[in-house]
Amino acid sequence: MSRYRGAMDSSGTTAGRIAVCSWSLRATSGADLAEKVRACGLRHVQLALDPIRKGQWNEQETVEALRAADIAIVSGMMAPAGEDYSALESIRETGGLRPEATWDENLDAAAANAALARRLDIGLVTLHAGCVPDEPKSPLRRSMLRRLREVCAVFGVEGVRVAFETGQDAPSTMIGVLESLYELRVGVNFDPANMILYGSADPIDALRALAPWVVQAHIKDAKPTGVPGTWGEEVPAGGGAVDWPRFFGAIRERLPGIDLVIEREAGEQRIEDVTQGVHLVRRLR
Repeated sequence: MSRYRGAMDSSGTTAGRIAVCSWSLRATSGADLAEKVRACGLRHVQLALDPIRKGQWNEQETVEALRAADIAIVSGMMAPAGEDYSALESIRETGGLRPEATWDENLDAAAANAALARRLDIGLVTLHAGCVPDEPKSPLRRSMLRRLREVCAVFGVEGVRVAFETGQDAPSTMIGVLESLYELRVGVNFDPANMILYGSADPIDALRALAPWVVQAHIKDAKPTGVPGTWGEEVPAGGGAVDWPRFFGAIRERLPGIDLVIEREAGEQRIEDVTQGVHLVRRLR
């Protein structure tokens, strides 16, 4: 497929590719995914690894379907077990590698996903770290840093780099985590909409603060909540509160070579909404 290392795809093309998240298209198989990616006018995808790891998708059939459609994988994604997105408080407690109850399961999944990523020649995998406490002496913070370090090391053994998704944590908290794990070359998958959905920061200010670690960005949009403590609303790219001209200005200035991956997790017109995101990127990038 395609290797993240050196910011090149398998054909030697310079990075800065436009891709789509496989889960956004709600595909049922590798062949279905390939058809839907091409329907969006794209040739690159970020691939959710867990359906293949769990045997829901056949690995070889997925590889062959993407190859036949001339679709390259820019990165992978791991979804930690037991995440509950029903409310802000529930995801705070269950997101990423925070819960003790799912740690063993998540570590085993990380090892299997790392081996899968190596087989598929994927050099970057993203995941949610989970909400890390700010207090330096917090036992939970120390425990989470240990778990994050262990998971990143598991991927590193297979030659795969890890990037954490932005979300609940303020940029200053995430920077502290990244600096604590500096030897593992951990990156950031930047999602501007998550900053709005969680109410955690201004997306453009956060992008500039995190730029030294950003290795990939999601193109996703959202409207802020009118009720504090509740979710904002995800909308098609261009219809929310993300200031896209400023966003792409920061990308051109600080991160001109990163891959831009369109993500859509709501709505019933996924191909149409993703295509709208493609047009937005091509117009403003």
